[in-house]
Amino acid sequence: MYKIVVAIILGYMVISCKLNSAENSNDSKSEIQREWWKEGVVYQIYPRSFKDSDGNGVGDLRGIISKLDYIKSLGIDIIWLNPVYKSPNTDNGYDISDYEAIMEEFGTMADFDELLEGLHNRGIKLVMDLVVNHSSDEHRWFQESRSARNNSYRNFYHWWPAEKGEPPYRRSFFDVTGKAWTYDKTTNAYYLHYFSRKQPDLKWENPELRRAIYKMMRNWFDKGVDGFRMDVISFIAKDTTYPRVTEEELKEIYGDDTWGRYYADGPNLHAYLREMNEEVLSQYDVMALGEGAGVTIDNALKFVDEDRKELDLFFHFDGVSLGYSPGGYKQLDPEGWSLTEFKDIYTRWNDVFAEKGWGSIYLGNHDQPRMVSRWGNDAPEYHNKSAELLQTFILSMRGTAFIYYGDEIGMTNIRFDNIEDYRDIETINWYKQLKNMGKNTDKYIEGWKLSARDNGRTPMQWNNSLNAGFTSGIPWIKVNSNHKKINVAAQENDSGSILNYFHKMIQLRKNNPVLVYGSYELLSPDHPQIYAYVRTLGESKMLVVLNFSTEEIEYQLPVGIKTGSVEISNYDVTDVNEERVVLKPYQTVIFTLK
Repeated sequence: MYKIVVAIILGYMVISCKLNSAENSNDSKSEIQREWWKEGVVYQIYPRSFKDSDGNGVGDLRGIISKLDYIKSLGIDIIWLNPVYKSPNTDNGYDISDYEAIMEEFGTMADFDELLEGLHNRGIKLVMDLVVNHSSDEHRWFQESRSARNNSYRNFYHWWPAEKGEPPYRRSFFDVTGKAWTYDKTTNAYYLHYFSRKQPDLKWENPELRRAIYKMMRNWFDKGVDGFRMDVISFIAKDTTYPRVTEEELKEIYGDDTWGRYYADGPNLHAYLREMNEEVLSQYDVMALGEGAGVTIDNALKFVDEDRKELDLFFHFDGVSLGYSPGGYKQLDPEGWSLTEFKDIYTRWNDVFAEKGWGSIYLGNHDQPRMVSRWGNDAPEYHNKSAELLQTFILSMRGTAFIYYGDEIGMTNIRFDNIEDYRDIETINWYKQLKNMGKNTDKYIEGWKLSARDNGRTPMQWNNSLNAGFTSGIPWIKVNSNHKKINVAAQENDSGSILNYFHKMIQLRKNNPVLVYGSYELLSPDHPQIYAYVRTLGESKMLVVLNFSTEEIEYQLPVGIKTGSVEISNYDVTDVNEERVVLKPYQTVIFTLK
């Protein structure tokens, strides 16, 4: 413990010296607006799958508490915790029935308080999910709202009286019918739900609703929570004239992703976000992270330009959407994706925030498959090195770095063969839709082996015992059978493991603010296998070279690039001279530059 404390203190001293050096340099671009949420590495925990403490097969708060020292050992700074609020669990907690209570499966509010204190005592901040585009239909507000047309909560949700005929078509992302209006006979009216019919959309156009949400947010911040990741926050504003629009009209205006972009373009969206900032966010030192579904490069700064006083940063979807076939249902293009497209996306998004605002870097989360299966190569001969390469990419790019639980050990897709193994409402209801349309579901199930969300939700692999040490009971979703080889216990004492590479890469980022705040310059944009870029902050420069292929590549260094020392590599030996570097399959190297 003494050595760890000393290392942390020395690390902060190094960072302080390097930041001061950069700030005092003559380079005007080296001016730094330091924020903890920019510098911190975020570790996302899907609580249902992290650690079960009571043997009921479901991860819980006490399970997370039992692993706090492990979490601290990773070197991360911030936990993003998926919803733990009271919920009937139609969408695994994203259907909230009480925003200020804890789901019984996860524990009690006393457990939550202990978790928060345990994290803070270890110098780790806690960011929670804020799910306020919709609630559960079991929330008291909706129960009141549906009870009578003259109920005081009626205007907390979007209703369409049936005597006006069928409501204008809106697409639901989750409903079996694909329709976002559901008829409710109690008051002879339809209610709006962009997601499941169990998730009615809240009516932000009602100031009473907004005040209730702001009060709830303040209560969590007063408790000590350090921020919110705001689920589909770009969808909260609606045109309450509910105009009739067609797919063709939307495609003309928005191109691909018609409904996502349409939903993210509602009137008064930015007015609501500015009001939220003024009423709540600006009163606390917190992270305000938006999920930017439907947000594009063209309008991104409207959300995070510091002068607009809305959000701090957000997730874009362009990167994780690369490589899907048109037509929906998360089917990946059989021809795959190209590295040149990948580089282009991340470079263009970096450029958006080059002077203002701030971005995020992630390759996996609870809505995505495992990153090593999606973006790397989980074949046994390439698994470790490609997992380390992806960790390097996330931790060496400009923007707040997000690591999903299990990616520190290279967890992979589970690849279910049968629909009965799935637990995710998205996949299950898509399957039902396809069956109703008479489609051949076999090809879709085959596709979901690579893309389905449940691939990223399987239990954390702690050891090689039954159920990977996740639970003593029957897990809520199957454990990946490769846990016998891929697990924390096997990697903790292996100096060459993915986990220990992760430790080193995090420490390199912490010790070198150039990897946080430095500018980004893409090299060799057309190279089909190598992703190379330079990070610069004052006098400090680093070159990152990543080989996204199964081949050994001799990469010719661009004119003017002269490598210095190797700061990190995921191979023991790096073959480099003044003109070129030879990279083995999925090798990654970070150099200082002369």
